[in-house]
Amino acid sequence: MEQQENQLDRETFCCSICLDLLKDPVTTGCGHSYCMSCINTHWDKEEERGSYSCPQCRQTFTPRPVLGKNTMLAVLVEELKKTGLQAAPADHCYAGPEDVACDVCTGRKLKALKSCLNCLASYCEKHLQPHLQSAPFKKHKLVEPSEKLQENICSRHDEVMKMFCRTDQQCICYLCSVDEHKDHDTVSAAAERTERQRELGLRRQTIQQRVQDTEKDVKLLQQEEEAVNGSADKAVEDSEKIFTELIRLLEKRSSDVKQQIRSQQETEVSRVRELQERLEQEITELKRKDHELKQLSDTEDHNQFLHNYPSLSPLSESTHSSSIRIRPLRYFEDVTAAVSQVRGRLQDILSETETEILQIVSQVDVLLPQPEPETRADFLRYSQEITLDPNTANKQLLLSEGNRKVTNMSKRQSYPDHPDRFTGCCQVLSRKSLTGRCYWEVEVGVKVGGVVRVAVTYKNISRAGSIDVCRFGFNDKSWMLYCDGNSYNFYYNSIMTPVSGPVSSRVGVYLDPSAGVLSFYRVSGTMTLLHRVQTTFTQPLYAGVRVSYCGSTAELCELI
Repeated sequence: MEQQENQLDRETFCCSICLDLLKDPVTTGCGHSYCMSCINTHWDKEEERGSYSCPQCRQTFTPRPVLGKNTMLAVLVEELKKTGLQAAPADHCYAGPEDVACDVCTGRKLKALKSCLNCLASYCEKHLQPHLQSAPFKKHKLVEPSEKLQENICSRHDEVMKMFCRTDQQCICYLCSVDEHKDHDTVSAAAERTERQRELGLRRQTIQQRVQDTEKDVKLLQQEEEAVNGSADKAVEDSEKIFTELIRLLEKRSSDVKQQIRSQQETEVSRVRELQERLEQEITELKRKDHELKQLSDTEDHNQFLHNYPSLSPLSESTHSSSIRIRPLRYFEDVTAAVSQVRGRLQDILSETETEILQIVSQVDVLLPQPEPETRADFLRYSQEITLDPNTANKQLLLSEGNRKVTNMSKRQSYPDHPDRFTGCCQVLSRKSLTGRCYWEVEVGVKVGGVVRVAVTYKNISRAGSIDVCRFGFNDKSWMLYCDGNSYNFYYNSIMTPVSGPVSSRVGVYLDPSAGVLSFYRVSGTMTLLHRVQTTFTQPLYAGVRVSYCGSTAELCELI
């Protein structure tokens, strides 16, 4: 009881605008009290209308009342504050600006607990009781409080819209269904809701399934990211170890060569010094002999001269060799030349392997397969400039147009022998491997009886030997489209697949190595798919053409 009285006190002395205890209370002509600042602010907003209303009972005043402080009420509020009376808690049950108010409450309205779709009204807990206790009301449809209940009223007939017109896709009332919507496909709103609810359920199932599938893809991509990072880190670590070993090997080889040079230097210098010492001793001995001869030669007494002459010792054989002077002054220069040759070979190897390694690195692709292009403009985005390698061309083929065109000739060409040259088939490969997604076109010029074969192949396809191991399409290293001017056929590993469709002089080839896709197209105004291959490529790929019959040609078109 005391709690109810305390609640009553709070409600009595609270401003219904700020919901706090009254400050400088004023009382309007209708008897309701407000904070002076609150009611003035409220009336300031109504200034343009020229009339001023009470926020609780909506009574209007004209002109704007001049309000004075209600001294008695102010004193009473201050006295009650001393007894511990506080403002109503923030979670009280009165409706605020953002709440749905009870449509039954008079004066200060309470928050609505439910809205009734049949009554088109909202009710607080107290006024909702008939809907919860009375049998007729229990059949009504209660929903969460809504401010849009009036949208369920037909603006034309002022009736609840319980029907749905499928023809016009809008809610209508019963009178509408027998009036302007008479010949339309109409059902009850509940039936339409049931149908839409079923569709909604199916759409949710589809969305949920897509969410699950996408989450799986995200998880796979996360695993892929971890695998890529792990693989890259290991590749960097292993590469550093290998290059460190190569550096150590070069340093050891450098140290060995240096040690050998110094050892040989010491040996040769020792030999030179030994010979030099002998020659210097010989010079000393010769000078001594020369001095004796000079003394004898200067003797004036003939008898003394003749007496001493026989005692002269004979000259020893000279150790001096004229070859010492005429030998070319080249000692270790040949070693430098040999090391320079090794350096040149290493540079060649590093240059070749750098290109190969960079190509392999650039082919690493973990993205999900992209859809194939559709229009020729889309294909041209992936066009690559491809030239043919003369070192692979059969000697029956002539390359021209910057090594883009190949012609079968009656006379053999004077190409030098090369291990990459095709010897048994009139074939030629591209100079570089095909990297990433790429597209190129081949203009086919077939003489009567001739055939041009457009191919994609691994580089290690045989260049000699039995015919099938060499020619495109007859082994597991190459894929080939056969063009004879009248029809197409596709070959792989000696298996022929007929290809239907009109023939064109130009063939387009689309390749996506990472996705394992190889497609051949007829190019003539529009792109017509001739044959598509889905496989796993395990090595770098090269473009190839085979031209049979004298005079037939194939040219890799300039697209860039």
